Amino acid sequence: MRLLVVEDDAVLRDGLQVGLSANGWTVDAVDRVEDALTALSSTVFDLVVLDLGLPDGDGLEVLRYVRARKTEVGVVILSARDAVADRIEGLDTGADDYLAKPFDLNEVAARLRAVRRRMLGRATPALRHGLLTVDPKARLAWFGDESLLLSRREFAILEALVERPGQVISRSQLEERLYGWQEEIGSNAVEVHIHHLRAKLVPGVIRTVRGVGYTLS
Repeated sequence: MRLLVVEDDAVLRDGLQVGLSANGWTVDAVDRVEDALTALSSTVFDLVVLDLGLPDGDGLEVLRYVRARKTEVGVVILSARDAVADRIEGLDTGADDYLAKPFDLNEVAARLRAVRRRMLGRATPALRHGLLTVDPKARLAWFGDESLLLSRREFAILEALVERPGQVISRSQLEERLYGWQEEIGSNAVEVHIHHLRAKLVPGVIRTVRGVGYTLS
């Protein structure tokens, strides 16, 4: 998953970025409303972790922008505003979840996974397609009864494909998911990861749609 953290406290922001990256996700971070709006207008994110009290405005501006665009982006608010009225306002404005500070990082990660499941219309934690099983929490995958030893990016590609079986996912969409702003992307990086992933699966599981992208058979 590709996440955007919007938090003005540098310690919290860095902690969230490092901690959520440890879950295998690609995480970018900003500290202002203006920067968040710029990021959301130019980059595809799956989820946003959103503080409300930002230096140049209210985080609800970011939430309203996301919902006005009608894109499939989950938003979880993390705020020191813990009054019931604040939580109601945040949820009614369009947040998928609302946690008050201080918070536990493992709970934040679990709530993000839950929001993602709801977005994809799933009830169970594991993703399944044919003989493939992917566990986003444990970062493990199996083909039949055989466990697959995957790199972080190989796992991210397989997860993206299993999330949307039957859909073709383009190279640019996979690049958006795999690489943050500060990471360099090789011209054939996705193709290399796909090649390595295919070597660990039965031939034909990942199908190339020439000129379009990749899908599961």
